[in-house]
Amino acid sequence: MFLLTAFTGQAQEQAYVPPVLPNFAASIKTGKIQLDWINGFTQVKEISIQRSLDSVLNFNTISYASYPTQTRNAYVDNRPLPGSNYYRLFIVFTNGRFMYSKTVLALSDSTIRADQKLQYADIKDASKGLRGKEQENREPERVLWHPSNYIYTTADGNINIKLPEAPQKKYAVKFYESNGAFLFDIDQVKAPFLILEKAIFLHAGWFNFEIFEEGKLKVKWNLFIPLNYKM
Repeated sequence: MFLLTAFTGQAQEQAYVPPVLPNFAASIKTGKIQLDWINGFTQVKEISIQRSLDSVLNFNTISYASYPTQTRNAYVDNRPLPGSNYYRLFIVFTNGRFMYSKTVLALSDSTIRADQKLQYADIKDASKGLRGKEQENREPERVLWHPSNYIYTTADGNINIKLPEAPQKKYAVKFYESNGAFLFDIDQVKAPFLILEKAIFLHAGWFNFEIFEEGKLKVKWNLFIPLNYKM
């Protein structure tokens, strides 16, 4: 009985507790960003979630908290934007007053190995397990596949673009389905490091990409997005 009580107490102490407003947490998970907070205010009428790419301007309201008066709350952004996502909460009280929370940059979940590049050994079984529509995005027939040093999938489910000379040179990137159908492009990569969320690609499977440097094709390769990610 004593051992059971001690273990339960330890587990409760280690349980994650979100920050208290006006602070909150924004964690990048597999293809989404989750916001968590504790609401210590009373008489809250509405909490809107606002998002921006630059942390200063162009904040847009993307949704509202379903239960603004609830003490512990969370919101999941299933369609984050490419690049850095900044969030803030706009809190409206029943007496008409309002306030903004602090601005928070979404960071990778600390429980996920975001720096680990997925290798062929990590995805070979996953690529064989695709079904239905995703089966069209089967593994290209080649003897040896390896991830690109410029665009690759990481263990947190994100697609990283790493172009160290992007501030000095013009780079453009185009993405395609494995059958060659065009998906989307980035007209100019301005930062040396950029993260694309899984949700942008809409499904798992193989995808082709092309990198252009100063208008000339530099790299033509592919990447794989599995249904599940290594944690």
